[in-house]
Amino acid sequence: MSEVPAPAPVAPATVATVEEVVRAQLGKALGGRRGMVEAAVPTVLFTLMWLTTRELRLALVISVAAAVVLLVARIVQRSTVQFCVNALVGIGIGWLFVSMSANRGGSADDQALAYFLPGIIYNTAYTIALATTCLIRWPLVGFMVGSVTGDPTAWHKDRQVVRLCTLLTWLLVLPCLLRVVVQAPLWFAGHSGAMEADTAVAALGILKIALGWPLQLAALGGMAWLLGRNSTPVEQQVA
Repeated sequence: MSEVPAPAPVAPATVATVEEVVRAQLGKALGGRRGMVEAAVPTVLFTLMWLTTRELRLALVISVAAAVVLLVARIVQRSTVQFCVNALVGIGIGWLFVSMSANRGGSADDQALAYFLPGIIYNTAYTIALATTCLIRWPLVGFMVGSVTGDPTAWHKDRQVVRLCTLLTWLLVLPCLLRVVVQAPLWFAGHSGAMEADTAVAALGILKIALGWPLQLAALGGMAWLLGRNSTPVEQQVA
């Protein structure tokens, strides 16, 4: 009786270019359009409520309520809650800073300024961390490629890949850097009394919206242009 030949092994799916890898990884990280909306809506609502009512607690409650509604919708649909949780964590940190300011006897304007401080700190840290990865020639985006190829550092052997990943990482840095450069002086001016705190809060609120997802989408547009060329084969950096 002749032996039945064993089925040929199925070749693992491969990704042709670095650009495809990064597009896929960024899509996961941002959660698509819905993930971006879920991350942005609570912050936008907080800013709008503060600017129109000057009621800090009301603005915080409305933003938390919006994040919870989005979270419940995700749970009902049994889909990832990551981006709703991220929004809640961000609001929670802002609320913590507000409470700390209140405990020190800060006015409503001082507390509102405190709400914006975590975002400035976060963007500063993010700018320094990502810029450092570019300056030392180990750009963060390169590790997205490594996570797919199976070797986290093999991509670094290919100068073309390093160059592409460096450009993409700088595009991630720019929005954060611009937010710090624009918002930090306003915050310090309002905190020090060089500018009316109420005026500084209003400006920070408007800028938080203007320099939020619109700026992020502009950076992603630049990344999409670079990624649209599909010209850097993944195979080049796999040993």
